[in-house]
Amino acid sequence: MPSFSQRLLPVLQLTRMALVFTALADSGCAMLLSAHFDALSNGHSLWKQLYVIRCIGLMMISIGLYGFGMSLNDIIDRRRDRQISPTRPLPSGSIGLATAHVVCTLLVMIALLGAELYSNVGNGSRISLVLTVLTMALIAFYDFAARYFVPVGLLSLGFIRFFHAMIAEPTMPVVWHPLLLLNHVTIVSAIAHHLEQKRPRIRRMHFRWVMAGLGAIDLATVVIVTLWKHQIEPRASVAQILALQPALLGPFAAVLAFVVFAVWSGRRSTNRRDAGQALNLAGLLWLIVYDAAFSVGFAGVLAGSLILLLLPVAYLAVWVVGWWGKLIQLSQRPTFRRVET
Repeated sequence: MPSFSQRLLPVLQLTRMALVFTALADSGCAMLLSAHFDALSNGHSLWKQLYVIRCIGLMMISIGLYGFGMSLNDIIDRRRDRQISPTRPLPSGSIGLATAHVVCTLLVMIALLGAELYSNVGNGSRISLVLTVLTMALIAFYDFAARYFVPVGLLSLGFIRFFHAMIAEPTMPVVWHPLLLLNHVTIVSAIAHHLEQKRPRIRRMHFRWVMAGLGAIDLATVVIVTLWKHQIEPRASVAQILALQPALLGPFAAVLAFVVFAVWSGRRSTNRRDAGQALNLAGLLWLIVYDAAFSVGFAGVLAGSLILLLLPVAYLAVWVVGWWGKLIQLSQRPTFRRVET
C-alpha cells in the first residue's frame, strides 16, 4: 500500500485531478440544459433524455481534457519548475518524464474515446467530436505559446472552458452558460496573475485588451447565435432564442456573491501571493456554483442539487491530496549528507 500510494499520488498531482470536478460540473450542466429543452420539445421527462453511455462518454471527455492540459503544462515547464516549484512531481523526481508522457497520451485517448461514445449514442452529434479536438488543440496552443503573451493566454483559458461546455450541447440552448464560464475564468485568471506577480507581468494595457476582447467575443457570440437560431426557427423571438427567463437570476446572483466573497477573501490574506492563489482556487470551485445555478433555474432543483454536490467533493479532494502529500513526506526516511570541511 505505501508503494502504491507513492506511485498514485504523483499522477494525481501531475494531472490536478482534485479539480477535475469543476470540468465535470461544466459539461454536466450543459448536458442537463440540453436535456431540459429536448424534453420541452418532445413532451418527455428530462431524465429520459439522458443515456448512461452518453453520460460516461461525457465524463471521459472532461477527465481526459482536464488531465491532458495539466500534465502537458508540467511536462513543458519541467526545467523552469526546478527553480520555482521543485516539489512538483517532475522536478522532484516522484514521477519520470517517460511516465508523464504516457499519462498525457492515455488522457488524450480517453477524451477521444469518450467523444466518440458521446457523438454516436442517442441524439449525439459529430460536432461534439470536432469540438473535443478543437478544445484539445486550444489546450496545446495555450501550453506551448499563448501563455507567454498575457492577453492571448488569458483569453485562451476562457475559450477552453467555453468550448468544453459546448461539447455537451453544440447548439447552446442557453448561450449565457458558456459565456459566463469564459468571462469568469478569464477575469479571475487575470486578477490572480497580477496578484501572484507571475511572469510575464500583466500591465494595465493588458487588462484593457482582455476586457475589450471579452466584450467583442460576448457581443459576437450573442449576435451569431441569434442570427443562426433565427434561421432555424423564424417565428422564435429574441427572448426565446437567448433564453431570457427569470431562471437567469440565479447565475446573476451567483456572480454578485462571488464578487463579495473574493473581496472578503482578499482582505483576509496576509500577502498578495496568498491572495492570488486563494482567488484562483476559489474561482475554479465557484464554476460549480454557476453550473448549479443554471441547472436549478432551467432543469429543476434536483438537477441543480446533483451538480452542487460536486462542490464539497471537489473541496474534499483538494484537501485530501494536500494532506496525502504531507503524510507521504513525513513517512519517508530522512536523507543525510556528509559536510565537507
